Amino acid sequence: MDKKILIVDDEPNIIKLVESRLKAHGYDVITASDGQEALDKARKENPDLIILDIMLPKLDGRQVCRMLRAEMQFNPVPIVMLTACGQAADIKDGMEGGADAYIAKPFESNTLMGIVEGLIRK
Repeated sequence: MDKKILIVDDEPNIIKLVESRLKAHGYDVITASDGQEALDKARKENPDLIILDIMLPKLDGRQVCRMLRAEMQFNPVPIVMLTACGQAADIKDGMEGGADAYIAKPFESNTLMGIVEGLIRK
C-alpha cells in the first residue's frame, strides 16, 4: 500500500514542486492551502506524514501542529515543518510544538526527500 502524505502550503508553486517529487517516489499526495483545511484533511485522510508550512491563512502551522499532536491518532504521524521561518527561535518553537523535522526555505528537494523517506520508514 502506498504511503499518503499531506502537503500544507499557501504557495501553489511549493505544493506543485513537492507534490511532483513525492509522486515520483511513489507516494500518494493530498494538499491543503490553509490551516483549517489542513486539519480537516488530516482528520479525513489519515496521512502517514505531514509536510507543514508555518505561515498559513486561518490557522498557522504551529497551531495546526499543536492541535494534531493533541489528538491521539496523530501522535505517531511525523510532521515536517517546511517554512521560510528559518531563525533559531522559529526552529526551536517548531520542534517544541511537535515537529519531527524542520526545513527552511529555500530548500533542496533531495534534503526534503531524505527526511521524508527516513521518517516514513520509522
